[in-house]
Amino acid sequence: MAFTMTVAELIDADTSGMLGKHATWERVPLAEVATILNGAPFDSALFSTTEGMPLIRIRDVVTGETNTYYAGTYEDAYLVQQGDLLVGMDGDFNSGFWGSKTALLNQRVCKISPVESLYDKQLLSLALPGYLAAINANTPSVTVKHLSSKTIGEIGLPLPPRAEQTRIVAKLEELLTDLDVGVAELKAAQKKLKQYRQSLLKSAVEGALTAEWRAQHTPAETGAQLLQRILTERRASWEAKQLAKFKEQGNAPPKDWQKKYPEPVQPDTTDLPKLPEGWVWASGEQLCVFITKGTTPPKNLDIFGEKTVPFLRVTNLTDRGELDLADEVFVSVETHQGFLARSAVYPDDVLMNIVGPPLGQVSVVPSDFPEWNINQAIAIFRAVEGVLPWFICRYLLSPSAQRWLKARSKTTAGQTNLTLEVCRSLPFPLPPQDEQKALLHTLEAALSSIVSEGGSIAYGLKQSTAQRQNILRAAFAGQLVPQDPNDEPASVLLERIRVERAERKNQPKVRKTKQQKEVAAVVSKLIDVLAGAGDWVPAQEAFRRCGVADGALTDQIEALYAELRALDKAGRLAVEAVTDAQGRKLHDRLKLLVS
Repeated sequence: MAFTMTVAELIDADTSGMLGKHATWERVPLAEVATILNGAPFDSALFSTTEGMPLIRIRDVVTGETNTYYAGTYEDAYLVQQGDLLVGMDGDFNSGFWGSKTALLNQRVCKISPVESLYDKQLLSLALPGYLAAINANTPSVTVKHLSSKTIGEIGLPLPPRAEQTRIVAKLEELLTDLDVGVAELKAAQKKLKQYRQSLLKSAVEGALTAEWRAQHTPAETGAQLLQRILTERRASWEAKQLAKFKEQGNAPPKDWQKKYPEPVQPDTTDLPKLPEGWVWASGEQLCVFITKGTTPPKNLDIFGEKTVPFLRVTNLTDRGELDLADEVFVSVETHQGFLARSAVYPDDVLMNIVGPPLGQVSVVPSDFPEWNINQAIAIFRAVEGVLPWFICRYLLSPSAQRWLKARSKTTAGQTNLTLEVCRSLPFPLPPQDEQKALLHTLEAALSSIVSEGGSIAYGLKQSTAQRQNILRAAFAGQLVPQDPNDEPASVLLERIRVERAERKNQPKVRKTKQQKEVAAVVSKLIDVLAGAGDWVPAQEAFRRCGVADGALTDQIEALYAELRALDKAGRLAVEAVTDAQGRKLHDRLKLLVS
């Protein structure tokens, strides 16, 4: 949905300081000091990844580069050059300068071209994000958040004297350049730390981390002997259960009943690297009592029950091995004991999400955990005796396991999935049990150090962000550079801006095409579309019925959102989010309320 406050109200309500100004300055609507050009609805059928003119889409605003090309005809008015200031008008309302390639301006992206004799472009680029963030925070969402060029034009920018603008920008560039160098160094260290972590996991599961340990120790049994013991004990346990079952039923064991034993899948060792001496390859199914997935209860199952039993989702899993319980969901005891009984998890269970993205997040259930449940996007690896759960976890998180799993995943409609069969056949390197303990002892100490150092880097980045905000607040409050009484006053500059704007208004206007007017009329029938549906209708489907879909003109889209805003303000519109089994938002649906 579009922004529902006025920008003036937003500025009055601001407590961040990012929308402030000095008492001697004026405010000027952005549209009075800059031209705002909306992108064109280029035909997506002519998009390419290799041929044509580069095309700027919303996702490209921050990076300043694109990998999308347009092979059709275009007007030069929609060409964007290096250094042009852009704003993404859907999603998070990002802004940024365009990179080096001349490119075309696609719909839902706008170009802002300030009159630099009136307003410094660099100052505008630094002030704009604060206003966009405030608008974004106060914009409700139907499918995606929408920003109109009208709202952008109404942003009341702080207006210092023009000479002071130049001094502010020079000081900001001096301070922010030094700060950005420090941030770049922190991010580089963060990247190296991530690479080191991956290298450490690789070294651990390939045996290099415990090479010295092996040279000094002789384990009680090798990995191959451990695997054989596991398989022998598993078969003996199955046979004992079968005999007990026959006895309970009063039946003699049938002929060749042992042949019905479900042998765990063997690992496919083709193209796998050679393991250290004493290690052996085993499948996930050989090393786990079972590998199964959770269950997601129907939404209407727990309408009346008191929800007290925790229910884990993909968002609770991490790439560190620990659970993240910041966002907890609960189910009732009745649901837990009935519908979800088969998906209960216990201490030391290893959990991995098999639906993504992201895919392959892995966490171990703590030893002091109560009995919980998981949803259907998570698989349980319950290790057999002799295989340490944290070894299972660290291998699942290792680069080699992640690559193996990714290569066998299936992607449909943007969702990546792993089957339980793939999980069960995953080849695991199996060291002796003593070496597993030594490996984890060394690995966990190193990972703990990485976490600590990563925390310090994250804190440094947070402090840098706060420092940047403080510098910008001081700049917008007129505290960064001194005021000069010899400067042309801001009030005089504002009057000059208005005179020039009046002159521009007197210039001939470009008339809208008949097609634009006709489509805008179609968009105005949203209330009829919702009334005709009589019940909930997906927002995108409602938009399609109004004639607004991919390729729609910006004016069409803005007319639609204007009607949405009007219906919402009149209390005539109900909006409800539709989520998937993992609680992730899929889309919104709309319904017209009876007045």
